Amino acid sequence: MARIAWNNFTGGEVATTLTARWNLERFGNFSQSMQNMLPGLHGDAARRPGTKFVATLPGYSVLIPFSFNAEPDNNFVLVFSDHALRVSNGRDNLSSPITTPYLEADLLDISWAQVGDIVYLAHPKYALHKVTRSESGTPGVYAWGIQSVTLNQSIAAPGTPTVTFSGGTGYTLRYKVVAVDANGRDSLASPAGEVDGKHPSDWTQGDHADISWTAVTGASEYNIYREEAGYYGFIGISTGTSFTDNNYEADTSDTPREDWNPFANGNNPGVVAFHQQRMVLAGCKKDPSYFYMSRTGDFENFRKSRPLQDDDPIEYMIASGAINSVTWAASFGDLLLGTTGAEYKATGDNGVMTAKVSYVTAQSYWGSSNLAPLIIGNSVLHMQRHGSRVRDLYYSLEKDGYAGNDLSILAPHLFEGHTIKQWAYQQTPGSHVWCVRDDGLLLALTYMKEQQIEGWTRHPTDGNVISVASIAGENGDVLELVVKRNVGESDVYFLEYLADPFDQTDDIKDAYFVDCGKTQTSSTATTTMTGLSHLEGREVAVLADGSPVEGCTVSSGSITIPYAAKVIHAGLPYTSVLSPLPMETQLQNGVTLGKMRGYGKCVVRLFRSVGGRYGADLDHLYDFPFVPAQWGEPVPPFTGDIECTPHGGQATNTSIWLVQERPLPWHVIAIMADVNFGEV
Repeated sequence: MARIAWNNFTGGEVATTLTARWNLERFGNFSQSMQNMLPGLHGDAARRPGTKFVATLPGYSVLIPFSFNAEPDNNFVLVFSDHALRVSNGRDNLSSPITTPYLEADLLDISWAQVGDIVYLAHPKYALHKVTRSESGTPGVYAWGIQSVTLNQSIAAPGTPTVTFSGGTGYTLRYKVVAVDANGRDSLASPAGEVDGKHPSDWTQGDHADISWTAVTGASEYNIYREEAGYYGFIGISTGTSFTDNNYEADTSDTPREDWNPFANGNNPGVVAFHQQRMVLAGCKKDPSYFYMSRTGDFENFRKSRPLQDDDPIEYMIASGAINSVTWAASFGDLLLGTTGAEYKATGDNGVMTAKVSYVTAQSYWGSSNLAPLIIGNSVLHMQRHGSRVRDLYYSLEKDGYAGNDLSILAPHLFEGHTIKQWAYQQTPGSHVWCVRDDGLLLALTYMKEQQIEGWTRHPTDGNVISVASIAGENGDVLELVVKRNVGESDVYFLEYLADPFDQTDDIKDAYFVDCGKTQTSSTATTTMTGLSHLEGREVAVLADGSPVEGCTVSSGSITIPYAAKVIHAGLPYTSVLSPLPMETQLQNGVTLGKMRGYGKCVVRLFRSVGGRYGADLDHLYDFPFVPAQWGEPVPPFTGDIECTPHGGQATNTSIWLVQERPLPWHVIAIMADVNFGEV
């Protein structure tokens, strides 16, 4: 018999149509089933941790992360439901509802972008809104609110100024005054004040014009402008309410700003982002192929100058053969834009976009759905137009532009007939992209481009995943989930989060592998666990002081176990499955495709694992022989090789199946097998 080995599972689960492609470089990394398992960055595969219950939600809900900085205490999850917003720290609280305009059916289509304590929300059916966080007066407690965005807000414009001239007539002098607040924001210009005088070119020594106006509340200074050749050019600043024009030169490159709001009359933007200190709004209801950018450093200001200045707002129509709606925008050095027909790069001279100079060039013609892109390292991940293909974009030196790949091409069986509704990137641990499929199945893409790691896995749970978001936690990023589960013959929506992985120093009693569960820790051992009313009537999986307990059903919010324990985890069970593709290779006398083969002794190399089953198929499974050192004690995590015999007959597609159904850790480093290749 020949000894074969599967020692790299980073290829993830692939389609059955790839089982004959033994000549692919990554063929040995593929699996035919990888369920509730995550590829490790060293080629290993570990069981995903369970999810912890946070709160029961009022109904269908969608999550948006609020990430102020890397500190866990400054990270929250915004929970949107029908006409309501609640805020959670993602662990143990949920605020009272705040009224919003958004219908349940529109929640997944909200585009969002955060800057500081503000999250802007765009949707073509609704005016632009923003969620705000402010200090409440109590340390660590914040006041949250939501409001519509009123663009071009400022202090009031001054009234019509009074103008007098020292002498001479025959030419009408006109002046405007602009109030400026303490933050440097300009008001609109006052109406023009005028006087019969002389053209400034005819002024002689001693000629001057005196301008005065009424003070404006909130103004710290005033800018004064004089008409010249049809424009009002800047001539000076006053901190009071009067100014004397001693024939200063009017700078017509600096003029008062005029109101401009391209989103008036229901032309609501559907996309929001930030780039080069500007807010980007695009995908408008009436102008879907346009994108707009605010004034530099003043996100809610779209006032224009005449003539245009570099920091004025930008308006650009992406001209193509069809009217392709802008579906997303991302700041990635350049401004990247996805449309229903193509992907574009927007930039300017020396990479800086201005109102005068901006360029837009197509980078690819795949077309994009309205799912917000994910920026991962040096790549941008986006969803292809029909929502069933994941692609990346990255700068290519050879192309001197952006190139990309179809990241779902090896696992089409996970996408065909389905769409991805939402996704989130969990950078640590593991670098995983979590995707919510339209039928509630949770998919994960383990993605590290620099290491050429791209592998898909399935993560079914007892229910349907509705929404996901990732926020920073104490030990890395925390994946938050909304899951619809059936409890008491009714559908209930829960806010949950993915627990931390079973660490290499964790005790077995701290292993957490149940879904929608809780942990009870007490100083005195007890046979009762309470606080499980959210799973009333459900049979739960239990780990008590490191040992699994079966047959427990929640009654009156509690369960009783047969022995006293200090640390009890209880929640819904889930099953982890790992099965590599049948080994195929080139032998001296030809390829192994179609040859009968059977396994003799197999060896599974484990890392800090307990329990598990094995077999040649899912219908005939056998327990690994894990027993405690002393009766009544848990089995400590095992690291090393363990032998087994799958007991399967010879077949052309035989493989080995590893299954973990109990709430225990399971971490596979490699699988070795003695295989006998027979003749067809």
